[in-house]
Amino acid sequence: MHKPWFHAPKYVQQATLISFGGTLFGLETGTIGPLTTMPQFATTFGHLSSTVHGLVVSTILIPAAISSFFGGHLANKVGRLRGIALGASIFGVGAAIEASSVVLGMLIAGRAVKGIGEGLFLSTCVVYITEISPPRSRGTLASIPQLLTTIGVCAGYFTCYGSVSIPSSASWRIPLALQALLAFSFTLSTLFFLVESPRWLTACGRHAEAMQIWDELGIDAAEREKIEEREAGELPEQVKVADLFAVFGKENWRRTALGVFLMGMQQASGIDGVLYYAPLLFASAGLKSSTAAFLASGISALLILIITIPAFLFADKWGRKTSSIVGGSAQVACMFIMGSLYAAGAVHADHGVARWIIIIMIYLFALSFSGTWAVCFRVYISEIQSPKTRAGAASLALSANWIVNWIIAFTTPVFLARSTYGVYFFFGGATLFTVCVCALCMPETRGKSLEDIDASFRGHKAAVIGGGGVFELGSLENSDAESNVEVVRFTTSVKA
Repeated sequence: MHKPWFHAPKYVQQATLISFGGTLFGLETGTIGPLTTMPQFATTFGHLSSTVHGLVVSTILIPAAISSFFGGHLANKVGRLRGIALGASIFGVGAAIEASSVVLGMLIAGRAVKGIGEGLFLSTCVVYITEISPPRSRGTLASIPQLLTTIGVCAGYFTCYGSVSIPSSASWRIPLALQALLAFSFTLSTLFFLVESPRWLTACGRHAEAMQIWDELGIDAAEREKIEEREAGELPEQVKVADLFAVFGKENWRRTALGVFLMGMQQASGIDGVLYYAPLLFASAGLKSSTAAFLASGISALLILIITIPAFLFADKWGRKTSSIVGGSAQVACMFIMGSLYAAGAVHADHGVARWIIIIMIYLFALSFSGTWAVCFRVYISEIQSPKTRAGAASLALSANWIVNWIIAFTTPVFLARSTYGVYFFFGGATLFTVCVCALCMPETRGKSLEDIDASFRGHKAAVIGGGGVFELGSLENSDAESNVEVVRFTTSVKA
């Protein structure tokens, strides 16, 4: 029998609590699209053009991208927990401003403030979990934020589904006020119920504190000794000063680039275009009323939650690379089918089977993304980084994610207003390109300790093959049977 949560090892409890940051992100994602299409919202702020609609939805993303870039370095300097708590409190202030808005400019300002907070806390949550988890369960535990994100998205949609019937502005204010309340609660729980990352303490030279926390977390001595040996060489000044350019050093730039690419292309798949504008997409497929569109959006969020549960449970049994390729291929198929149906003029709002195929494809796309890319990419980009650059590189990758997210969120309604099919081919093409890169350039990390992954990328036993080709990052290969050390094979284009 499984132990109840409160009898689980403390590292499991800590990972679960910090993962509620994902719920905040999910609530934001799940509510903003439905809120901006409510009749009561239009009564308060007036009718929004497609451009202004995209601006309102996407305002949160650029501040999030900027703050995320510095969020990892803040977490290196003040600690993982203080960085997360600061971000969550700023998020709560932004949500409170949104909930009390009386003019559109005030709402946009609140979203910008909320974005600053979101950028500070979100990437560091996964970094924290990665650093307190043993290799055997790291993927599963680091997937908890995504599980709670889907719960938040689902809760956001159904909150709007329930509040849309309120005849006053409370219909859209209540979901935003709820976000503020939860953000402040998350801030307090982070500060008072969680322990600092022992890996961060070790890198700062605070070894005695780190060992005490490893005991509290329930991590075995063998794993702890490996961590101490590998990370003791990192100077405290290197971590605390947090050179902004360390992520581009000769030992780090390749994995930084891979993380930035994966997180940017995660958004180029179109997932947040679907989540933010699900009511619009379902309306174009024939579900015209707000209630019907919100219900369909809520069902999609519920399906996302259902598929995320097995993805979370089996995160350490499925390879990161296999998950990326299989999930991406399914997403490509869904997007190309929808684009083809719209391009052929087969989709009619009031009749025909094509509109139902569109609705099914939206559901299948969301399911394939949430069961694969949503879970594995965020875990992967934290796993492959070195101790000194883990927080900074993960934050930079999340910045890329939000920049692309902003582009998608801002342009999707404009794109849909001008072309019924082009946006689907764009999303499908971007995803297909990413699948090819994953197949060629994504080393597998499942089951490896963070220290062995780091050693592999440092190239301690790497073979460098000269030639006229482009740099290629091959799969992790076991070339040392006695030490069982994983290595990375490189091909460079440098000529003598």
